[in-house]
Amino acid sequence: MAENTYRLSLKSTHEEAARVPDFVTEIQNEASLNEDEASTFMLLLSEAVDNAIQHGNQYDPEKNVTIEIFINGKEIMAKVTDEGEGFDMEKAKKANPIDEENLLNPGGRGIFIIQELSDSMEFSNNGTTLQFKIQR
Repeated sequence: MAENTYRLSLKSTHEEAARVPDFVTEIQNEASLNEDEASTFMLLLSEAVDNAIQHGNQYDPEKNVTIEIFINGKEIMAKVTDEGEGFDMEKAKKANPIDEENLLNPGGRGIFIIQELSDSMEFSNNGTTLQFKIQR
C-alpha cells in the first residue's frame, strides 16, 4: 500500500489550533481511518499541537507549528515541530501526572497521554519535534 502524506502549518494561536479537527477529518476520509483510529489520532495530535503552541512557541503568532502525517497500511506517524528553544526531553517523558504530588497541577498531561496511547513516541531537534506512531 502506498504511503499518504499530509502537511499543515499553523500560527501559534488558539484560533489556528482549532483547524486541527478539520485536518484530521480530511485525513480520516482520504486515508480510510476507522473511528477508533481517528479519535485516538485526534486526541494525540491535539495534545502535541497544544504543547507546541503553548510550551514550544509560547503563543508567539510569528512562530509556526508544522504538522506532518504519514499513513501506510500498517501505521499512522505524526511529526509536530515548533520553532521554540527546546526542552529537557527526558524530564518531560518521566513526569507522571498521576503521581499524588502532581494530581492538582493544571498541566503536565499532554506528553503522558501521548506516551500512553501511542505505540511509540520520541523527541528530536532538542525537543522541538515530537513524533508518535499508532499501529493500524
